[in-house]
Amino acid sequence: MRKRKVPLNFWRRLSQVLFFSVFLFLFIKTDYDGSDELAYAVNILFRIDPLLAACAMLAGKLVISLMLPALVTVILTLLLGRSFCGWFCPMGALLDLVHRFFRPAALGAAAGWRSIKYGLLVFVLAGAFSGLPVAGYVDPFSILVRGLAVSVYPAANKAATAFFTFTYNRAPEWINLVTEPAYAFLRHSVLPFSQKYYTLALFSLFILLTVFLLEKIERRFFCRNICPLGGLLSILANFALLRGTGGTKKCGKCKVCRTICRMDAIAEDRTISAADCNLCLDCVDLCPADKISFTFRPPAAGPLNFSRRALLGSLAAGAVLPLFLGVRASAKHPDPALVRPPGALPEDEFLGRCVRCGECMKVCIGNGLQPTFLQAGLEGMFSPHLLARTGYCEYNCTLCGQVCPSGAIAELTLPEKQQAKMGNVSFDKNRCLPYAKAVPCIVCEEHCPTPDKAIKFREAEVVNSSGETVVMRQPYLVDELCIGCGICEYKCPLPGRAAVILTSAGESRNPDNSLPEAGSSFYP
Repeated sequence: MRKRKVPLNFWRRLSQVLFFSVFLFLFIKTDYDGSDELAYAVNILFRIDPLLAACAMLAGKLVISLMLPALVTVILTLLLGRSFCGWFCPMGALLDLVHRFFRPAALGAAAGWRSIKYGLLVFVLAGAFSGLPVAGYVDPFSILVRGLAVSVYPAANKAATAFFTFTYNRAPEWINLVTEPAYAFLRHSVLPFSQKYYTLALFSLFILLTVFLLEKIERRFFCRNICPLGGLLSILANFALLRGTGGTKKCGKCKVCRTICRMDAIAEDRTISAADCNLCLDCVDLCPADKISFTFRPPAAGPLNFSRRALLGSLAAGAVLPLFLGVRASAKHPDPALVRPPGALPEDEFLGRCVRCGECMKVCIGNGLQPTFLQAGLEGMFSPHLLARTGYCEYNCTLCGQVCPSGAIAELTLPEKQQAKMGNVSFDKNRCLPYAKAVPCIVCEEHCPTPDKAIKFREAEVVNSSGETVVMRQPYLVDELCIGCGICEYKCPLPGRAAVILTSAGESRNPDNSLPEAGSSFYP
């Protein structure tokens, strides 16, 4: 065995550390820092994902320039095989780390599941073209960033704040001389601008943890068997120029290469599957006879473990299922509480392009953008919507459009954003204090951000709870001035359900949802 001063897999590990560090840096920088301009291309991870790029373009039936960097990954794979999975993918780096804490089953324990990723790939692509956008549910980057953004990162901030609050209040003064500068440093460099809360935090965490726990069944189980991006890269890698040459029959009973292969890419006869190998190079470093090598040579595509019947079945499922989803009542009458971010495309196009990454929710200053559950149907899960009782859309913010990697949320200038109408509010007069209780309240009008207030007052004589007739200022809305930012609902002082209710009525992206003009008839 030839001794190397620096093992080849050292460079792979170094690459994983470096690219994961870049990923974490961009993830942390996907936040408000006092400016309405982001200094970094924080969404680049999703823009180099060829699966998400293909699905977004198939859904929109057009070329999306924002996602053309995905061609870099395609070219890299045609040259170097699935090196992206082994050297650059942050999910792969985490799985290699998590593997240290698990003892998976024997080699090839789940070999029969290898074709699942190809079936998912065909289903996802066919569904994207037919109107069933599900790529964001199974794409590794979407799963990872969404889980971190709406669950892990907010929880880490809450834990850090609780710890440093405890030390500040209870610890001896000399400890605070250390902890306070440490907390100030973390606040400035790592922790988010403010504490966020999300509706599907546990669900997103559960999905991410499931990917990690599958390591108990088989090493890199998700990458080998489920990941549709891995399936796409496998097909491309089958034509790659860099290919591995395994041992020979003279290897005898030695199975070191097969035992250590994290992708189970080495067969009994020591041939190396280009479609499965992620170039970790452990086999090259650890082969006792030094018989494994990787060289550039003309591609010779091998067979994929995917039958024609499975191909047709996945294709049919992706093409036919949207027809059944399209006849639901919700397809004709969407949930009026489903308020999309400013600059969101029309609903079908929005859902087709949205990659469910959670970046817009993470960067939202007012914590108003939340992951959708079933309000938009199964195909709309994890897409962003404005939940005004939880937060609001900051009037002077355009960050969500800046971080969207696919253009599902258009990047608006500040004047354009301030004119974009997300919805409209109405007043529940059975709960609004000036109407229901004859109690003065002007909170909604005070916080209305439009230069000409969308919420105004009328004076009316009402009888209060003491039987006295008093003059009360009662709020009303000027529809054409309201942009649907939701701050009035968020700030409404009533406990529980607010007296101001935001809906998607009048949203500028949907002409069919327009409001009747003053003096017009409701009847055609």
